[in-house]
Amino acid sequence: MNFTKMHGLGNDFIVVAGESRLPDNASQLATRYCNRFFGIGADGLVFILPSDKADFQMRIINSDGSEAEQCGNAIRCVAKYVYDNGLTDKTKLAIETIGAGAQEVRLNVKDGKTQTVRVDMGAPILDGLTVPTTVDANPVVGHPVEVDGTEFRFTAVSMGNPHCVIYVDDAASFDLYRWGPKLENHPLFPKRINVEFATVHSRTHIDMRVWERGAGPTLACGTGACATLVASVLDGKAERRAVVSLKGGDLEIEWNETDNRVYMTGPAETVYRGVLA
Repeated sequence: MNFTKMHGLGNDFIVVAGESRLPDNASQLATRYCNRFFGIGADGLVFILPSDKADFQMRIINSDGSEAEQCGNAIRCVAKYVYDNGLTDKTKLAIETIGAGAQEVRLNVKDGKTQTVRVDMGAPILDGLTVPTTVDANPVVGHPVEVDGTEFRFTAVSMGNPHCVIYVDDAASFDLYRWGPKLENHPLFPKRINVEFATVHSRTHIDMRVWERGAGPTLACGTGACATLVASVLDGKAERRAVVSLKGGDLEIEWNETDNRVYMTGPAETVYRGVLA
């Protein structure tokens, strides 16, 4: 099985194309090869598959073997892969995901290679029970959650996968390892949750760090950046278009007021190719 190592702002993936369907042992493959000490090392294993609803289908298996509904950094990598490797000559594609349906991507191409990708991430889901959380409200803004005697307040957003956004004084130095796993697995979140810790520097610039469900701390999270911008608008902290800075770099996020959809623009990079033994 051939693979390509790729990343979006340091959120890295083992990308596999050419399979006709998701392998039965995809979960075992992910836990084996995503291991950073005994495998290739990655946040997730991504399969590019045929689709009867779009140009391609993307399936993402997290490093712990669970499947993610959607991933903003991975979809940019998939778009770059299919164009740069001649699987399509389109610069406007639809890529099917299991959590957010078929999503439109637009490629900025230079000298035959994809430079950046703009993704229509769809309309955010704000109903608390649908995200899902156990909070029956729409939207869920500034809701309390207690962990080890400490109270945080979160805003809940689904971008095809669930997120809770929490504002902190300094996202860059926040202790992800202490609080991330406890919040991810809190009873308020029946399907676990991605946790974003955000610091708003201005109405057009937000700093964010993420604890990803099924992967732990990652250098970037595209859906998390989208959820953070949406939450910041709901909280009255940001404009509808802003730069979200992650540990691996910046994403430009827009929550369009006219069509209610979120648009994400950012890079994707190819690192190397190999063969799974």
